Amino acid sequence: MVVPRSSSTPSTQSAPLSRRGWLHSAAWGVAALAVPAASGYAQTGGWPSRPLRLLVGFPPGSSPDLTARTLAEPLAQVLGQPVVVENRPGAGGNIAAEQVARANDGHTLGLMINGNLTIAKILNPATPYDPLTDLAPVSLVGTAPLVLTASTRLPAEPAAVLAAGREAGDRWNYGTPGAGTVAHIGMEMLKVAAGWRAVHVPYPGNPQVVTAMIQGDVQVALLPPGVALPQVQAGRLRAVGLTSPGRSTLAPQVPSLAELGLRGFDLEIWNAVAAPVTWPAAQIQRVAAALAEIVRRPEVRQKLFAQGWQVAGTAPEGLAQRVRTDTARMQAIVERNGIRAQ
Repeated sequence: MVVPRSSSTPSTQSAPLSRRGWLHSAAWGVAALAVPAASGYAQTGGWPSRPLRLLVGFPPGSSPDLTARTLAEPLAQVLGQPVVVENRPGAGGNIAAEQVARANDGHTLGLMINGNLTIAKILNPATPYDPLTDLAPVSLVGTAPLVLTASTRLPAEPAAVLAAGREAGDRWNYGTPGAGTVAHIGMEMLKVAAGWRAVHVPYPGNPQVVTAMIQGDVQVALLPPGVALPQVQAGRLRAVGLTSPGRSTLAPQVPSLAELGLRGFDLEIWNAVAAPVTWPAAQIQRVAAALAEIVRRPEVRQKLFAQGWQVAGTAPEGLAQRVRTDTARMQAIVERNGIRAQ
């Protein structure tokens, strides 16, 4: 909900967001979206003054990369400076997230996935940044369930795939775009629910996971709908089930894992834009307002839906709330299942 700016709204010269700013920024984030574009943008003192970098922690062609490139051009038009997408793959996106956290040029943002903004430090204490203290929320961009996807060398029926996985023991491998990603955590949950013992094989990104499945190096993976469904439609992979309580408009033809007898799966991936915590609040508000408007444009919404995303476009506090909720939930899953970074 949009609320009007009041006389108590902090000035645009306020200090950079702190940890408290991340966790309690409702008044800032929501009020920012109420400011008309022209007047709100004039308050940022000529920023941006040069091209912005939008870092992505996964390779070209990955789901986060496609989202970033969909947003870059319209964001550049709104902000008045080019937005350059730069891929920094590795460590499940945490390499790019650290580079964003350490950036001090005032012109570097990150397009990140759940794990980078929630449990990166919990899963691996050696992670060189802390999502809650080193990154500032800008906007939740889109959400989606994951698709349990299988090699065409496996049985065609979903129930038969689940049974084959139990019989295979540790002879099966599953691929993910890195330790600590939601795909990794989701597969570990699935192993418990389905009685599997498949071995985790991390890759730089989902394009490499897809290639490995097609080649038979891994048997299964949890993939974003935008990555999985084109491969399924082309006959190169098979869709088994979704990590949602019921069917999704993103893939209505695919049953949920709950329909297949695996209860308790309500697992979403999401992507979001975050900035270094040193960014002034006025800059964060400006980008958040721009993104909220951009993702609601029919042509952008359609592109993101085709990539497998339900758009969100939240204020900073909306993302901060999602981070709080998911951090607590994912930490409980990690602890319950004994998941560790590999």
